[in-house]
Amino acid sequence: MATYHAEITWTRDATPQDFLKNRYSRRHLLRFDGGAQLAGSSSPHVVPLPWSDAAAVDPEEAFVAALSSCHMLWFLSIAARQGFCVDDYRDAAEGVMARNAQGRMAMTVVTLRPAVRFGGDPQPTHEQLHALHHEAHEQCFIANSVTTEVRCEPLLA
Repeated sequence: MATYHAEITWTRDATPQDFLKNRYSRRHLLRFDGGAQLAGSSSPHVVPLPWSDAAAVDPEEAFVAALSSCHMLWFLSIAARQGFCVDDYRDAAEGVMARNAQGRMAMTVVTLRPAVRFGGDPQPTHEQLHALHHEAHEQCFIANSVTTEVRCEPLLA
């Protein structure tokens, strides 16, 4: 068992904002236990500018990134264990926000599109590549923690 921590801080700006009328900045700070800090905000798709900060990471993007990152980390580990040397891994992951079966807004589908370049020999076959991604998906802690459909559509590099 392990415990993970994130600290989220938000302070109302000193500039004139009407908090009670929902007109305030959603920009906040995300701090992680290893020391990393990230600017956070609501998505401009949810809360319009200027009350959101498009340059900051919103929870929906962080969710997609967490799934993609976890899948990649498992993929790298499994590939190494099976004797495949990964030189480059890139994923253009995408999440779709829509109404779920209960009629609530939710991240309903996340699609991972990893493109992996291998170095040296052996090179995985098409079937082995898909098996590596399947095992990575099965092992991914984040994918195992959510009800969102997570798809993996590997791209042949």
